Amino acid sequence: MVEAVVFDVGETLISETRIWSRWAERLGVSHFVLMGLLGGMAALDRPHGDALRLVRPDLDLDAEEAAWERDDPDGPRNQFDAGDLYPDVRAALSAIRAAGYQVIIAGNQPRRAYDALIAMDLPADSVHTSDGWGVAKPEAGFFAKVAAVAGCEPAGILYVGDRLDNDVLPAAAAGMRTALLRRGPWGYLHADRPEARAADVVADDLHALLPALERLR
Repeated sequence: MVEAVVFDVGETLISETRIWSRWAERLGVSHFVLMGLLGGMAALDRPHGDALRLVRPDLDLDAEEAAWERDDPDGPRNQFDAGDLYPDVRAALSAIRAAGYQVIIAGNQPRRAYDALIAMDLPADSVHTSDGWGVAKPEAGFFAKVAAVAGCEPAGILYVGDRLDNDVLPAAAAGMRTALLRRGPWGYLHADRPEARAADVVADDLHALLPALERLR
């Protein structure tokens, strides 16, 4: 029986629309152009950063982020805050927690994302990031960390994310139950693939998870 529900961050809890829009402005292209390139990267199973390098082939991502911070030290840049939460997050997490499930947030995020998530005071029992753990998805070590903080066997965990490659398939390989969220470009594309059948749940929003959890009992 599922005891803990663990949530990815980007395009699961957090909309990345404003982040990518600011990147488009930083690189001097329209929002439409960069969003289209990101969709192409999702379809081709290429990383997010490749979309930025298509716009600027000589881009050094670390150097550009450092320059951006110098140019706009107090601005939001490529970071998120409570204004980027999807509308269903607080109510859905509260309902899942009230039903007796442990709620954990754990995703591939930099250390600063931990502070941003903590500041939101979300209805979660704990928050974790890949940078904080020193291991990232889809590595097996990440999901071993998830099981350790949940304090239960992997079979007692439902991992929720928007991607097959980073979320559903490696979590299932670790022995966890999985939910694929049809949200964001990766979520919609991956839900249409045959491999999506590997997920225990395919959901259109977070409100669909609690009824699915009851069925998984």
